[in-house]
Amino acid sequence: QVQLLESGGGSVRPGGSLSLSCRMSGSTDDIDALGWFREASGKEREGVASVYGGGRKIVIGDSVKGRFFVSPGDGKHLIRLQMNSLTCEDSGMYYCAAGRGPLLWIDSKPYVQYWGQGTQVNVSC
Repeated sequence: QVQLLESGGGSVRPGGSLSLSCRMSGSTDDIDALGWFREASGKEREGVASVYGGGRKIVIGDSVKGRFFVSPGDGKHLIRLQMNSLTCEDSGMYYCAAGRGPLLWIDSKPYVQYWGQGTQVNVSC
């Protein structure tokens, strides 16, 4: 079993920044991809960013490119998501996700084995 512990999130004004962290523990031998999804009210869950290949490769979702950045904290078990220039559309529940990889989503379809509990991001609009 794999556990995903999320931290960060909160409330911010438009244009502000927030950061999220996710630490993975447990039986992680077959897990190679760690990342973030988000789900806004009334919308489908979408992939935001992921790290795979032992932390060497990064994927950023089209809707956040140029504003969100992900960094592998230790190559596999810890990742950080830096979110800049936040807009109203960025509000929602953000979920840490882990999978066998290499990709956590393909054409919007998730390929995830484990989900975190989620952490709320509110952009005050």
